[in-house]
Amino acid sequence: MKFPTVGRRLGASTAAATFVLTFGAASGGAGLAESAGTTLQRIQSSGVVVIGHRESSLPMSYVANGTPLGYSVDVCQQIAQALGRHLKLRETKVAYRLVTSSSRFDAIEKGEVDLECGSTTNTAARRERVAFTIAHFIASSRIVVQSDKPYSRIEDLDGKTLASTAGTTNIDSLAREAATKSVRVRIEPAKDHAEGFGWVVSGKVEGFAMDDVLLYGLRASHSRPQDLKVIGKPMTIEPYAVAFERNNPELKAVVDAELRRLIQTRELHRLYDKWFTQPIPPHGINLGMRMPHLLVDSLKYPSDYVPQ
Repeated sequence: MKFPTVGRRLGASTAAATFVLTFGAASGGAGLAESAGTTLQRIQSSGVVVIGHRESSLPMSYVANGTPLGYSVDVCQQIAQALGRHLKLRETKVAYRLVTSSSRFDAIEKGEVDLECGSTTNTAARRERVAFTIAHFIASSRIVVQSDKPYSRIEDLDGKTLASTAGTTNIDSLAREAATKSVRVRIEPAKDHAEGFGWVVSGKVEGFAMDDVLLYGLRASHSRPQDLKVIGKPMTIEPYAVAFERNNPELKAVVDAELRRLIQTRELHRLYDKWFTQPIPPHGINLGMRMPHLLVDSLKYPSDYVPQ
């Protein structure tokens, strides 16, 4: 089991009281997060906050050199420390557990993770299963294709096979958009973002529909980014937020308060700049993405409200 340090990401004052444990999706350490009781009771008993992270949602939540990294992961590390302060823990430990688009909500409901920190959109249907805090990013769903193909909008893909990741809002929004515009497409579900993107690169499918920020991250990480392009008008607006146990007012109050603190002190803005306007590991790519206007506006009046 690997125990990577997080001092450079959390800062000296926080890192001094933090240990990081990494659990795979089927790790023998899973029992740590599965003990009986609510999220706060588990954390109080174990002294550990379990963060559910993603494998390839760069720059939101991904793995580099065996360590979970990303904008959402950094946000969750701050929330974990806030939970520890609320519970008056002498030290707050953080454990990581890999989740996928398909497994993330089950993991929360089963108590396997305390905070899901990936690229997860707050929707009415999902709020039937989990709670969400204030959005820390707003994306839109688009399509990546090979640059040498004559595609610039979804209508150009009539009769083609497209992919999207199973268990995401994007696979449903792609089907709706195609139906609305009378475009005939075959949709192939991918197990994760990396697989769907890889199918475009290999030519197995003509396009991969996903949130634009993830598409730009996948494109930037490719050996030849110029061979791929992101096309089409936004099909959806996707407010990303940290997910956790629902029907737990005390937990939600602590998580929401920490998000508001990050926004009001502009720490969230600094985290954004770190991951979107500066070189990031493992290859030092720079997405060069200024904060979207929708996110700038939403942070002026922090709220977890999302229209139905």
